[in-house]
Amino acid sequence: MSTENAAIANRDEEPARRAYHLNVVKQQIDEAPSWLVSLIVHVVLLLTLALMSAAPGVVGRIELTLQQGVDESTSDLAEFSIEPIELERPPSNELMESEVELETLAFAPKVELVSVVPRLETLDHWHPHVEIKFAEPTVSNMFRGRTGAMKQKLLKEAGGTATTEDAVLMGLEWLRHNQLSDGSWSLRGPYADGARNENRVGATAMAMLAFMGSGSTHRGGKYQKELWRAVRWLVQKQDSQGFMALDAAPHERMYAQAQGMIALCELYAMTGDSWIGPYAQSAVDFAAKSQSPTGGWRYQPRFDSDTSVTGWFVVGLKSGEAAGLEVDRYVWPKVETYLDSVSANRQNDYYAVGYSYKVGDAPSPSMTAEGLLCRQYMGWRRNAPAMGHGLNTLAANHPIDVGQPDVYYWYYATQALHHFGGPLWTQWNEQLKVVLPARQIIRGKERGSWPPHNDAWGRHAGRLYTTCFSIYCLEVYYRHMPIYDHVPAGSTVGT
Repeated sequence: MSTENAAIANRDEEPARRAYHLNVVKQQIDEAPSWLVSLIVHVVLLLTLALMSAAPGVVGRIELTLQQGVDESTSDLAEFSIEPIELERPPSNELMESEVELETLAFAPKVELVSVVPRLETLDHWHPHVEIKFAEPTVSNMFRGRTGAMKQKLLKEAGGTATTEDAVLMGLEWLRHNQLSDGSWSLRGPYADGARNENRVGATAMAMLAFMGSGSTHRGGKYQKELWRAVRWLVQKQDSQGFMALDAAPHERMYAQAQGMIALCELYAMTGDSWIGPYAQSAVDFAAKSQSPTGGWRYQPRFDSDTSVTGWFVVGLKSGEAAGLEVDRYVWPKVETYLDSVSANRQNDYYAVGYSYKVGDAPSPSMTAEGLLCRQYMGWRRNAPAMGHGLNTLAANHPIDVGQPDVYYWYYATQALHHFGGPLWTQWNEQLKVVLPARQIIRGKERGSWPPHNDAWGRHAGRLYTTCFSIYCLEVYYRHMPIYDHVPAGSTVGT
């Protein structure tokens, strides 16, 4: 047969061959189990939808950037887990892009989603965070006094001086010199008189708060570089539940966790930087889920409460609210119940209104100051009788005593009295602006720091602790906007 005749024969046989193969396929489909047919149909549909979504101009496309990693949770934290998105680990430390259903993001607030995030070059483990562009944060009036003309106005009105500002700057320089190569800080060194226990998350968060209190962020200010390195280190410590402080001692973990939450929330509130939002939100969610049934927080999630740890979480959650993050509204009534349980409001009580460390304990100055600050943030009016009685008692009976330093007490009392304003604040600040700068080391290797010796907790927590808390006290004039309207020095009636 000629080549031409063979081609004609093959052409004539092609329809028959196709019909034969179609019959074979049809017979195989008829004989296949129903689940296999369903699977094939769904695969075809998914491929079709994928091709459609890849086309330009498709409406409603949701692009997400995922960071994925190993969940380093402990048995103590497992019951509070925020369910991660199950994905395979990427082959290298590269950010992945994927499309997932919005309903699966149980931890994500209702916000605009984008796929932009800076690459964290030094990440050595990964966490399932969805990068979220939050709505422009409402900073309220909480952090807007830290820079510019407002800072100078508040500094002058509240009684700050060139001496207090010089002390702050020297303290921040000491912190800068003691930042470790990976961006973190240590409670134990490399300076003298470190803490007994290491807590790098707590140390890093405390240092960050000192820099931010003076107006710097990772996007601007004198200490931009230090904060950028610090926040990169801090977010690496956060697991899928929002927990950061696994490496701290058991009785210090929740302190460090709350301090880390405050640092992330403040940084997000001050900058609106979208990639920080999910880390801050995750920390806020962890705080709500770890609240004890008694209404506060202590050393373990959802187990017991004390006023010391509770105060840090209250400030952290209020910082989250100021940043525009979602805070479970059911948290606050439970906190109120706890604060009621540790307050003493008896007519003949020595403290008039005092707060104790735990239920059944006697009131103490530091816990009273911390409890009253929590009440201020949670809505007590300035003219509430218990507010004035409590702060009057602190100012009269427990002024700043250079012979018995206690920067923890000074930290909370300074904030509560500054917000309250009036003659009580003036009286307190007359001591504060003199005593604290006078205690600062001004020569030698530790120039700019505050010594931990003889401090109520400094001998345990170390030099970085006393330095950071002293800086916070001297930044009080502008670190947080006053909760109440400015009160003239001779006034006793407020909002």
